[in-house]
Amino acid sequence: MEETISLKEIGQILKKRMKLITVLTLSALMLAVIFTFFIATPQYQASTQILVNQTQQSEQDRSTINVQTDDLELINTYNVIITSPAILDLVLEETNLDTTVSNLQSKITVAAEEQSQVVSLTVEDENPQIASELANTIAEVFEQEVPNIMNIDNVSILSEAQAADSMSPVSPQPSLNFALALAIGLIFGIMLAFLIEFLDQSLKTEQDLEKFLNLPILGSVSIINKELDNEKQANSNLVNKKTDSNKKTRKTS
Repeated sequence: MEETISLKEIGQILKKRMKLITVLTLSALMLAVIFTFFIATPQYQASTQILVNQTQQSEQDRSTINVQTDDLELINTYNVIITSPAILDLVLEETNLDTTVSNLQSKITVAAEEQSQVVSLTVEDENPQIASELANTIAEVFEQEVPNIMNIDNVSILSEAQAADSMSPVSPQPSLNFALALAIGLIFGIMLAFLIEFLDQSLKTEQDLEKFLNLPILGSVSIINKELDNEKQANSNLVNKKTDSNKKTRKTS
């Protein structure tokens, strides 16, 4: 027999497990607050732009090749060169930073500006001054080394990265973290509520029994509290004794 659940039953389950859902949601939010403000290290970004100029050979060959495709391929090649050990080893020598090439590569993002010959170089670090210094040094070393690597001289720095004390960290983002935590906690709480309800096969109400047996309920037996029943009986006997005593008093008088 295929079981279905109605919207009313869904609402009843959510209402019944609201405490659990609330606790899990608030717990997720609390973990996000702790992670954002006490565990995660703020990260800053600094960016510089590099201009890739057309070479004389490219200008002469415009009639025989697709210049836009050439530019794209050239920029993609530069993207690889910028993050290569040939460039980053020299950057580490100039900056005297105690880190590795692979670690430095993870901090760098290179992207080509759409419909242009400009390459954006972005460096992320927990120190805004170091991020700015790295971005500018990488751009300078790249500009100096490209002629030796590719036998061309068509790269120039368009803008330098600037470090400011008022820079805001790009991560962590409190509002985003809190929103994600609330969503995850709420979803997990609802899923757990339905899972508990699904695994709970006990019969608690007449409706549960009727649904389980697929038979109508003809009657029900109430639960009798023995202690309460004895207390009521004792009170009843006490009242009867007082009544009998009053009757005897009246007859005597």
